[in-house]
Amino acid sequence: MTKKEITIQLPSGLEARPVAMLVQVASQYDSEIHFETDGRTVNAKSIMGMMTLGLDTGEKVVVTAEGADEQEAVKNIEAYLSKAD
Repeated sequence: MTKKEITIQLPSGLEARPVAMLVQVASQYDSEIHFETDGRTVNAKSIMGMMTLGLDTGEKVVVTAEGADEQEAVKNIEAYLSKAD
């Protein structure tokens, strides 16, 4: 299992379009991927689940991945969430 705390740096936070893009990134991997924040855990491959988190720029989230490609999955999710453009 790979687990990492990541600070969201997307300018608009995780609104509809960034969530859809994040789900696409997560869905490329076979690993199970979850986001944890404020005691809630959601499947990173679920658009509706991710939307319920309502995460904004600067907030921290713990990303957990378990599976054959877990390290690559967490690395690329972190890269996506760290985009400040």
